Amino acid sequence: MAATVVRAARPNFLVLTPVCLFPAFAAAWSAGFRPDVVLVVLVLVAGLMAHAAVNWLNEWEDFRTGLDLDTERTPFSGGSGALPAVPAASTAVLTAGVAGLSVVALIGLYLVAHVGTGLLIPGLVGMGLVVAYTTWITRRALLCLVAPGLGFGPIMIAGAYYALTGHYSPTIVLASLTPMFLVSGLLLINQFPDLEPDQQHGRNHLPIWQGRKSAALVFLILISLAYLVPVIGVVISLLPTMALLALIPAPAAMLVARHAMRHADEPEKLVPWLGLNVATLMLTIILLGVGLLF
Repeated sequence: MAATVVRAARPNFLVLTPVCLFPAFAAAWSAGFRPDVVLVVLVLVAGLMAHAAVNWLNEWEDFRTGLDLDTERTPFSGGSGALPAVPAASTAVLTAGVAGLSVVALIGLYLVAHVGTGLLIPGLVGMGLVVAYTTWITRRALLCLVAPGLGFGPIMIAGAYYALTGHYSPTIVLASLTPMFLVSGLLLINQFPDLEPDQQHGRNHLPIWQGRKSAALVFLILISLAYLVPVIGVVISLLPTMALLALIPAPAAMLVARHAMRHADEPEKLVPWLGLNVATLMLTIILLGVGLLF
């Protein structure tokens, strides 16, 4: 049972959380703040629990509605398959989701009390995204496109920076836009293989609403915006010149976008490129964080 709960959290994907938090930690360090180790751990745990909670609730809801039984799983889409393999663990997975969200709420209350009320709005919005994602947001195409990037970008990164420093800065808000565009693009392209079963079960994300070819064009736009942010930031002197390190993976990201447009209606041919997309996303955000250290 415990192994099923762990599998339903999709641990391979949880690495996205510390990667997205890295620019916030780097920017805080560069600005001269040396936060307590306990504070850093609390921010990291809150981020991981929020990510795990949305995964647990998603797995539980997709199993409850039968969607998990109709999807053809890939390494990047279709869920973990944990509950179809062990249906008896359904209640345990739901309980884990609620418990994870409770941990986030408790840490959030602690941080608000000890750091400042500036965390209230991003914290409440972030928790709302976790609760509403599967049952409500995935049925509204534009919200489904924006929500993942908003959660892992401005809410997580700018919120973490505030928790570490006690204030927001234009630099961290601008820097958070690159992960925002990349993560929204990641979730968008990962929806391509599941279009038909998602549609049958009432979802309405962008590939369903506008078709895969139009969604592939939106993916290209999101990727382009992600790499435009560091350039603009350097030009207007909000980001250090070293932030341009984030452009190094851009050619690989554009290669993924090219294949997304070429194989939009052949998702089985696109699957091998989804791994490269994950790798370029991770490397881009890490290099952005390294740039912010300077």
